[in-house]
Amino acid sequence: MSSAIEGLKPPLVFKYFAEIALIPRCSKHEEKMTKYILDTAKRLGLPAKADKLGNVVVRKPASPGKEKVRSICLQGHLDMVCEKNKETVHDFTKDPIELVRKGNFLMANGTTLGADNGIAVATNLAIMEDKTLVHGPLEFLFTIDEETGLTGAGGLSGDSLVSRTLMNLDSEEEGTLYVGCSGGRDTTGTWALAFDPAPKGFVAAHLTVTGLKGGHSGIEIHTGRGNAIKILSRALLTLDALGARLSSIEGGNKRNAIPREAEAIVYLPQKAWATAEKAVTSFNATAKAEVASVDPDLKVLIAPHAAKKGKVVKKAVQAKLLTTISALPHGVIKMSADIPGLVETSTNVAVIGTTAKAIALATSQRSSVDSEIKEICHTVASVFALGGAKVKQGDGYPGWKANLNSPILKVAKSTYQQMTGKPPEVKAMHAGLECGIIGEKVPGMDMVSFGPTLEGVHSPDEKMHIDTVEKFWDFLLGILKNVN
Repeated sequence: MSSAIEGLKPPLVFKYFAEIALIPRCSKHEEKMTKYILDTAKRLGLPAKADKLGNVVVRKPASPGKEKVRSICLQGHLDMVCEKNKETVHDFTKDPIELVRKGNFLMANGTTLGADNGIAVATNLAIMEDKTLVHGPLEFLFTIDEETGLTGAGGLSGDSLVSRTLMNLDSEEEGTLYVGCSGGRDTTGTWALAFDPAPKGFVAAHLTVTGLKGGHSGIEIHTGRGNAIKILSRALLTLDALGARLSSIEGGNKRNAIPREAEAIVYLPQKAWATAEKAVTSFNATAKAEVASVDPDLKVLIAPHAAKKGKVVKKAVQAKLLTTISALPHGVIKMSADIPGLVETSTNVAVIGTTAKAIALATSQRSSVDSEIKEICHTVASVFALGGAKVKQGDGYPGWKANLNSPILKVAKSTYQQMTGKPPEVKAMHAGLECGIIGEKVPGMDMVSFGPTLEGVHSPDEKMHIDTVEKFWDFLLGILKNVN
């Protein structure tokens, strides 16, 4: 067991958290986690069933005297966003997450921590095991593939749950109850490629953007953090004026993460090399100044690239690509007029990649208003179309409309007040939670979402505030005890 969790409370929660840190669980590759949940349920003598996708439902009977209380479902997702720093050597298909403790923070060594949503999984497993707790009948829903499309919840059968009350444990701010979330949709533009040989007298260069924090494209979209793809495109436009020819471009890893790094291989006229170096150095200073308060470690660099012969993208495609990236909106589109501080609509320029036949640029749009998500998706698709790209849009997922008269919200609020002497905050979230889909699958489901405090999720800077885990645990157990 990892020494990083030694002495942490609640011990059973952190024991399970350390155990699942050993299990590979990138989105769409949760098979080992599904088996682990089923094996754990079997060891504990609890009935469990996995559906064909890998979602698991486990049931635990009520503690004595609570048999007539309504059934509660506790829900979290099995997958995690698998991101690492470029210099970190880590294979997410087999290597365990290396836990690191720094004061009040639990982190990982150069990778995402997986507290999103591993802390919910660990908490549910601890409740499954602990026979001293007071609660009514419980269901534990473990879903797959939340991070790349919510397909686990999307494929959930409506009759798989008997509960009509659900507590989603996938929020990231202790002391806050979430009662609504945004819906989302992806829009991708693809340019078919044709190449020319690299011109004579041209030399290859490697252009890189590194040092950005990135982060969750919903929760942290309002922070003004730099977008590596957008910054790279500006640097490329600077070199384009010197006759640079693009060979390949890569950036970002996940549609729901603000891209932290991006790179391109370009060919430059040999005679323009010194001018190009000065231009990139000047642009680096400009870009750093723009994001200095939020992304002080940004670096835009150019270096020689070892390539004797190469190919470059046709000029017409290069022009369309760079102008399209420049024109694409990124960040907050609209703030809510009804809920102070809530981002209502946003878009993220997320992932770009080059293959032998095409360059594809993926974006994601979010909004808590259905008509507005349609509008921003139309805007992004229009920019792609004007830039000559083939446009494809996903089906998306629904938002979760807030119900301030929710019975479980009432219990949660009174429990928090009793335990802390102060009321919790009640908010909606600019991120996709599975509550929206589950609410469609199970009409009448009464829901609330909460969790301990996490920072930097979807990036290697992800950290969990250790002291909030015990508060979260006590609060959850208090709700279960107070439900009648």
